[in-house]
Amino acid sequence: FSCEWAKAYFRFREPYSDLAYALEAEKGGPRAILMAVQAHIIKYLLFVRNTEYTHLERLCGISRREQGEALAAALADTLWAAGEGGRAVICLVTAAIHIMPSKDYKADNFTERIQLFEFSEKAAAQEFIFDHINCFKGEGSHGVILFLYSLLFSRTLER
Repeated sequence: FSCEWAKAYFRFREPYSDLAYALEAEKGGPRAILMAVQAHIIKYLLFVRNTEYTHLERLCGISRREQGEALAAALADTLWAAGEGGRAVICLVTAAIHIMPSKDYKADNFTERIQLFEFSEKAAAQEFIFDHINCFKGEGSHGVILFLYSLLFSRTLER
């Protein structure tokens, strides 16, 4: 992965602002993934989330916690669709090395530490993501790469 990809994570605008629902996206490679997730975030905030606000007011002034809930719902929704409504695989980085480098594989100190968590219920996947939301939206988390790996494993390499 390029430096742009390695630095990419899901970063919202300031909470309680008019653009609190919006992800920040630099130009370059990971921007397309960020914008696809952004669409799911808006869908969740407008049509799924229970709130007393109506219409576009539902997007304004959301808290940091609501940002995390929206991101967890968007990621889970996308992974669930990739798994054809039957499974979602979530990748997280652990301290332990799970893949030993070989002559055909160049270690990047990231990929070899990924652990897979498989879910057969969308709600459980969404709750797991929310519980580990900083793995996707924390600076230095490689959150976009983790999501990309999660998409690949949810969809399966055969499909």
